[in-house]
Amino acid sequence: MNPDTKSTNKLSPTRREFLATGAALAGGLALPSLGFGNQPSEIVRGKAEHVISIWLGGGMGQIDTFDPKRKGDPKKKVAGSYYDSVETAVPGVRLCEHLSKLAPLMDRVTAVRSVHHEMIDEHAAATNRMHTGRPISGTITYPSLGSIIAHERGAAGDVAPPYVLIGYPNVTRGPGFLGTKDGYLYLTDTSQGPAGLTRPDGITPRRQSRREKLLGALKRSADPTKDQRLLDYDEAIAQSLKLSGPEFNRVFELDREPSELRNQYGGEFGQRCLLSRRLIERGVRFIEVAHNLNFLNGAGWDVHNAGILNQHKLIQEMDTAVAALLADLQEKNLLDKTLVVITTEFGRPPEFDSGGGRGHQGTAFSCVLAGGGLAHRGAWGETDEISKKIVSDPVSVPDFFATICATVGVDYSKNLYDGDRPVPITDMGKPIAKLFS
Repeated sequence: MNPDTKSTNKLSPTRREFLATGAALAGGLALPSLGFGNQPSEIVRGKAEHVISIWLGGGMGQIDTFDPKRKGDPKKKVAGSYYDSVETAVPGVRLCEHLSKLAPLMDRVTAVRSVHHEMIDEHAAATNRMHTGRPISGTITYPSLGSIIAHERGAAGDVAPPYVLIGYPNVTRGPGFLGTKDGYLYLTDTSQGPAGLTRPDGITPRRQSRREKLLGALKRSADPTKDQRLLDYDEAIAQSLKLSGPEFNRVFELDREPSELRNQYGGEFGQRCLLSRRLIERGVRFIEVAHNLNFLNGAGWDVHNAGILNQHKLIQEMDTAVAALLADLQEKNLLDKTLVVITTEFGRPPEFDSGGGRGHQGTAFSCVLAGGGLAHRGAWGETDEISKKIVSDPVSVPDFFATICATVGVDYSKNLYDGDRPVPITDMGKPIAKLFS
């Protein structure tokens, strides 16, 4: 399979209907029009314009953050939370004590406590699942959620890429069969823009202009092509030329922000979150901000054994940055237009391992939604008394993806096409409807 194959619809409506109907009937589903039987009759659509997705690589423990339970004891091997909990702005919804800055803002947040998948013991597979919504396939490279939203909505500004990754590049974040034009622009240093958009020393604006004129002349003299890979490449060149100018690159000058605001965001991770707000203002549609670099606790969110001892430092860093981001977006009237998401590859069990840390748990964990114009309620879904099992309102990964898509006006029930092969955007996920009422 060619990962650069464009996903344009090459089938006639009759052929498409036949494939969709055949697939549904094979599974024993009733089909209203071209939708799937388990989809709602009316498509839910929100009004948000942007997504800032915060990725906690390693596996954030829900029981130690957004779904606290009774206090445990790692020395006595008593299952439970590692920390005490605190009240929030939403009655009955408690958070870990180290999320004290987010606690007063939970009326603008929903901690989805009932997310689940079957990937438990393998970080790469779980990371893929939480970026593409599907298990790894040997026959198809699925696009990431960021690429799907970029594909469906495009950039929100003339001088902005649709999708930016603040972190290291990885195939799980990529466009898969959608092709390179729906890929990401990435950077790892908030103090400067992407290296690929910086002109080499000696390339003056005048010299750059001459090069662009020569490139234009060569393109006009060449024979037209229908090769989608070449067309995507030309589009990527055009976009890079547009983005290499001063208008877009000013977004990376964080020293333009008041020092007091920069301090509110905190360290490197906080500065990434501040940059994400500036990118949103410039017109970027989807941003992933990675929180898996330069760990404060030596182990990141993968808190096996002694890695849990300084986990609170990581939680506090996240708390500071995300609370500042939400308040900043609110101050600039951008919170209803911007969905802030916190995801991780899986959660952590309530039991402690032999070294006092925690293993992996994919059967019940928390992801977070904030802003985006949703009807927030502090928490959605419920786990048992030790956050081991889901007891109400389970949310699959496709359901969670459908909720995000619906929030930014993407039709989560439609198909994309890998050549002639229909691929449902969210693997037939259904959004959490009550967040839209």
